[in-house]
Amino acid sequence: MKTNPRAMKGTRQSQSLNSSLKRSLDKLKEKERDKVLTTEELAAAQEAVAYGCIKYADLVHNHNHEYIFSFDKMLDDKGNTAVYLLYAFTRICSIARTANISPEQILDAANNLPMSLQHDKEWKLAKALLRFPEVLMKITKDLCLHHLCEFVYDIATSFTEFYDSCYCVEKDSSGEIVKVNMSRILLCEVTAKILRQCFHILGLKAVSRM
Repeated sequence: MKTNPRAMKGTRQSQSLNSSLKRSLDKLKEKERDKVLTTEELAAAQEAVAYGCIKYADLVHNHNHEYIFSFDKMLDDKGNTAVYLLYAFTRICSIARTANISPEQILDAANNLPMSLQHDKEWKLAKALLRFPEVLMKITKDLCLHHLCEFVYDIATSFTEFYDSCYCVEKDSSGEIVKVNMSRILLCEVTAKILRQCFHILGLKAVSRM
């Protein structure tokens, strides 16, 4: 009896995707995200992680080199993985929500407020973002998307350092907002926009809550 190699490959891919969906949901429930997300948000996060982790794991490597297929590594929320990037993106999205800043207010600030960069981590993030056109030119020439993956990871890690060192929203002991640094909010928004564009190129689905 002859077998169809293409059919077998399709079956293996389908099994991998089904396994990824299950593992992604297990990972989200392990972090108790099912207790804070709506049913729709949980489903969107599950799909973003499940499909994104497989796509990114393939793209992040130089295709001249072999790599080991590992769900455990793909679903790790630390290191250069889709999960880490998606969590970084949702963290950015949460900042404007926490500050109760509307898209209209952000647009108004972008048009009228000069951006002030004073902290070292602000400068590091801004300089990383400025490399975006250069990276796009590079991948259009060599068609190697692992360069874009390296760039996105650099953005995510630079943002994490910025987030840990620079307050965008300050609250008092009662939880009331006492100060919003709009310049830093704008830096967050620029970061989110560039990450979203990179996700689109890489085939990752950006979700605002995860």
